[in-house]
Amino acid sequence: MQLLAIVLLMVVLPIISIVQDVMVGQAGVLDALGKWFVFWGVGWRLVVAGVHQILRPAYTARDIFEIDDPAAGKLVLEIGFGNLALGIAAVASLYYPAWMPALALAGFIFFGLAGIQHVRNKASTQPEVAAMVSDLGIAAVLLVYLVGRGLVGGMP
Repeated sequence: MQLLAIVLLMVVLPIISIVQDVMVGQAGVLDALGKWFVFWGVGWRLVVAGVHQILRPAYTARDIFEIDDPAAGKLVLEIGFGNLALGIAAVASLYYPAWMPALALAGFIFFGLAGIQHVRNKASTQPEVAAMVSDLGIAAVLLVYLVGRGLVGGMP
């Protein structure tokens, strides 16, 4: 189920939305890329993860990070709050487009660092490998958007 959610939120739904925006002339490819990967990949991905972490903190601790300590649930709960907050703001960027570049940057930093940490942890479980690949993938897409818009890597 987790893999299906990742594929839908990180690949299928953003691509369908981008194609639709570009085909009807609502946005260029780069703008649509940023808009829909922030909405689906950062927004709904983190909302779903945050709700899951809040409702089932032991799953994240045990099955993703391989920590079998009930006390770890307290940390996962707080991670869930942060994921939910960032995710809701990214979803809202569809209605407040001026927020989108800042949320693309926040998402790039979050997913980039999380992906690097999974690499450093030598991800070994299927859920952690899926998280690592999707975290690094979304970070790369957001970086393309940010560089393409001149928001990182160059002078304003």
